[in-house]
Amino acid sequence: MSDALAYLVKARPEAMQSYFAFLKTAGAHLDPKTRNLISVITKVHARTENGLRQYLKRALREGASADEVVDALLMAFPALGLANIVWAIDVILKMDLPEFPRVAASGAPAPVPEPAWHDVVAVADLADGKAVRLECDGRGLFVYRKGRTHKVYDSLCPHQSTNIPHLALKGSRLTCPKHEWAFDLASGRCVAKGDAPLNVFPHKVAGGRLLARW
Repeated sequence: MSDALAYLVKARPEAMQSYFAFLKTAGAHLDPKTRNLISVITKVHARTENGLRQYLKRALREGASADEVVDALLMAFPALGLANIVWAIDVILKMDLPEFPRVAASGAPAPVPEPAWHDVVAVADLADGKAVRLECDGRGLFVYRKGRTHKVYDSLCPHQSTNIPHLALKGSRLTCPKHEWAFDLASGRCVAKGDAPLNVFPHKVAGGRLLARW
């Protein structure tokens, strides 16, 4: 939800509740993938970048492929026009999603780097039962340790890719400052406001060091 919509929900709760109820009822007979693809189109039509990012991720989570996203945009050409479609693709490519590899000048997809292991931190430096925010090779991470169990999360909120700062961490609860999505770092689950978990990275311990792969 955008800051403007959040404001309207507080300022005019009755009217906005009716609005959201209408949207839910209007899409009651659509499967989640189709509903989110349509939302992608409406956000492109309005040139709402945050909304595009949000509903694109939802569509992908519901099983939409990159080809289906592009087809949905092209099928909406009479309403969107080429300029809006090009704008949307620019936004999507800037998101660096694996489903949308960049294309080299030759027309062939640009090579996608293979996931690599990164040296994050010494295990001995991680306090048991606590979480910490770290930077590793240009990427923000939240790391949680409980005994011999470790969790390594991307610092980007799954809602609109906000880079969550260390000040948002209280114990093992992480709250994104933009729209107050809250996460339990023991599990990665979203426990307030939102409906998507944090992105978790594969990890391993070698030589007393915690390594993560992305």
